[in-house]
Amino acid sequence: MYGLLGANGTGKTTLLNLMSHFTFADSGNIYWNGQEQSEEFYRHIGFLPQHFRYYDQFTGIAFLNYIATLKGVDKKKAKQEIPRLLELVGLGDVGKKKISSYSGGMKQRLGIAQALINDPEILILDEPTVGLDPKERVKFRHILSQLSTNKIIILSTHIVSDVEAVAKEIIVLKNGKFIEHGNTAQLLKTIEGKVWEITTEPDLSQIPNIAIVNEKVISDSRVFRVVSDICPSDSAQLVVPTLEDFYIYHFRGE
Repeated sequence: MYGLLGANGTGKTTLLNLMSHFTFADSGNIYWNGQEQSEEFYRHIGFLPQHFRYYDQFTGIAFLNYIATLKGVDKKKAKQEIPRLLELVGLGDVGKKKISSYSGGMKQRLGIAQALINDPEILILDEPTVGLDPKERVKFRHILSQLSTNKIIILSTHIVSDVEAVAKEIIVLKNGKFIEHGNTAQLLKTIEGKVWEITTEPDLSQIPNIAIVNEKVISDSRVFRVVSDICPSDSAQLVVPTLEDFYIYHFRGE
């Protein structure tokens, strides 16, 4: 599973739309298995856009049948697959209910089911956990972990905990360009010696390229966790970096 990490507006959605043929490129090419992107490629992908539209008057089953027809899935195969997919995403008991009765998390899980209806080799998900409560996000991650055993999954997000929980490889996008990629340990190694804790509030105007990650109170003392290329004060102590530190380091000021 690949996690595409970046701040809002860095080009994540544009890239996924290009890969999914929702947007056409002005220049450049996309290759799959060494071949330039073609109509054949789109038969091998499933896509859940960030803002996916549902027909609330449809039941879950009717909606999946509708999507299966649009994707050219054989009716007999769709009839077999739809109950299995609903069970997979935890909607087996509500498939006959109208989508208008579904929670946000249930709709997102239905979105995964529609993306899987053509049994794709590549599953592309754009900000799939935005707006979900913590419990629904955990369910969503569990489904993705199951699917990643036999599919390539590309997940875009600006929520650090999501990509940290499920992605084996993280690709960092900034201003439309890839700036880093690797697993969590490899990314964190790039900011070793740049994460500090200090007990006095830093003067951000006096230290270039410093950013506060968080602030907490310990025994009536305020402790600031900051990212900085230089030691921010005499009392500063280096600490072990996290992926949140990595994110703030690269996207400070945005």
